[in-house]
Amino acid sequence: MSHLTPSGKWDARYLGPVPHDSAYYAKCMLGGVLACGVTHAGITPLDVAKCNMQVNPAKYKGLTSGLATLVREEGQTGIWKGFGPTFVGYSLQGMFKYGLYEVFKDQYMNLAGEELSNKYKPAIWLAGSASAEVFADIALCPLEMTKVKIQTSPSGTFPTSFGAALAEMSKTKVETRYPFGSLVPLWSRQIPYTMAKFFFFEKIVQVFYTRVFTEPKETYSKTTQLGVTFASGYLAGVVCAIVSHPADTVVSLMGKPANKGKSIGTIASETGMVALATKGLGTRVLMIGTLTGFQWWIYDSFKSAMGLGTTGGK
Repeated sequence: MSHLTPSGKWDARYLGPVPHDSAYYAKCMLGGVLACGVTHAGITPLDVAKCNMQVNPAKYKGLTSGLATLVREEGQTGIWKGFGPTFVGYSLQGMFKYGLYEVFKDQYMNLAGEELSNKYKPAIWLAGSASAEVFADIALCPLEMTKVKIQTSPSGTFPTSFGAALAEMSKTKVETRYPFGSLVPLWSRQIPYTMAKFFFFEKIVQVFYTRVFTEPKETYSKTTQLGVTFASGYLAGVVCAIVSHPADTVVSLMGKPANKGKSIGTIASETGMVALATKGLGTRVLMIGTLTGFQWWIYDSFKSAMGLGTTGGK
């Protein structure tokens, strides 16, 4: 396919197997909804255990024992607390994260021009993913705050059903800082995380196609391409989990009543850097690695099924 617009000018939107028009971006947004909404909602029990391990480590010492404690005290429904806001929040986040990444990546490549785009590919990946995540987090924030409150409030002190929880958050917004009180810590956790996730994913895919599968990418079967997608996503996820863990712990601790009104700096210094970086990290590496692998796999499977080709290459 030609890389030129009908007028003969180089255009990043014409580099792939299909032109990147509004229908292409809309399909990418839908792929993002599926990739993030389904995967995050599916691992709600792990998330409930992780949040409680961060907020109350004396009671919730590990993943298995934490889940057992939740089931013992609150029954099976206890480990699925926050499923509604998780599904809706991360569907919206995925729509903007993946859909706008494709939009910004093309925009920035066209701003830079052909030569600079090829020379500074990683800078384009980083700028595109950071820009997309700014908008993705604005959509996610009110739902993430509600989710954390549902998951970390002692049983019976806060409504667990989606509608009632949203109403309660609105009613108590002076103390909960709803809807955008957690936006800055969310940005500080998610923007570096997303930049790392997209950068390492694109980079690892590039390495696979330059070192391991050295024939042109389109000569490999969809199964092989999607295998590369999953492996790259998993490895990128492990790196991300380590990079963003301290900020993730702070977000969880902000939901704790004892920390009401405290600044991020105060919470961080009281907890200590080592604890922020390591508390619940093993669970999160396992969770984010698998999650990121499946997200990219779902996203690329959807793109592939729609005839848009998989993400990344040489």
